[in-house]
Amino acid sequence: MSQRLALSWPSASATAGRPSASRIAKGLKTERIASSFPDLDGYKISFPATPRQPPCPSPAGGRSFPGWTRPANRGPVRPIDGVCAPVLLDIDRVVKRYPGAERAVLDGVSLTLDAGETLALTGESGSGKSTLLHLAGALDTVDGGEIRLDGTAYSALDDAGRAAIRRGPVALVFQQFNLVPSLTVGQNLAFHARLGGRHDPEWVTQLAQRLGLDALLARYPETLSGGQQQRVAIGRAMALRPRLLLADEPTGNLDEATGDAVLTLMLDLVAETGAALLLVTHSERIAARLGRRVHLTSGALR
Repeated sequence: MSQRLALSWPSASATAGRPSASRIAKGLKTERIASSFPDLDGYKISFPATPRQPPCPSPAGGRSFPGWTRPANRGPVRPIDGVCAPVLLDIDRVVKRYPGAERAVLDGVSLTLDAGETLALTGESGSGKSTLLHLAGALDTVDGGEIRLDGTAYSALDDAGRAAIRRGPVALVFQQFNLVPSLTVGQNLAFHARLGGRHDPEWVTQLAQRLGLDALLARYPETLSGGQQQRVAIGRAMALRPRLLLADEPTGNLDEATGDAVLTLMLDLVAETGAALLLVTHSERIAARLGRRVHLTSGALR
């Protein structure tokens, strides 16, 4: 089953007078890019005929998950290498305080993550990395500013809406594997997708094979190594086919070789499905493998 993006075109009668595929390849114009995921909308994109990139329009169309509906105006898009790419995650001047703390954990943090982008978030312990990740995953609420996913403001969502975010477009992987000990590997892989009404047995089978878990499906988490448990956690997250994967120190409890192998699998799956990845890490080596990096110090990005 291919998970890559592919061009789709209207009928022949509707395309009369429009540029051919060969002209598109030269960067003149495209009509639509469509995902092979059955429930994902395509994004209209344009390749400039001149070096100057015109402003990008906001794409139209929405997508719904149980308890959450993305609005027709999905938020800003930006020109990247001549393509109007959507800003998937928009963290806008976010402030987070905890009772009794002398200062804000996050103090006006702004960050954007584009569709398909991989971003490493680094910083010392206590700098607010995990807090920011939890806010992006709708696990907590901000005290100031706003977080938007595809143009949907988290502040507009109730508890059910935030839970629906985590059962559909956003998935999380933690340093502590958080597997359900009473469920087998196979049941753990499908657990979140079943909760979200998005279970696809064929996709889960493919994930198990890709992650080297197909021979372990009947085993329980306590019988697995740390690396095996983290692979189950990654598979469980990717079973949702998320648009955004949030990973909090996913290799922190693993030795270097195992951690590198687990990260490779994660990056491969993200690239193949077109998901974006925001990964928190202390490791310079891990951060260097992602497409972009930002550093958080004392609640602010540097």
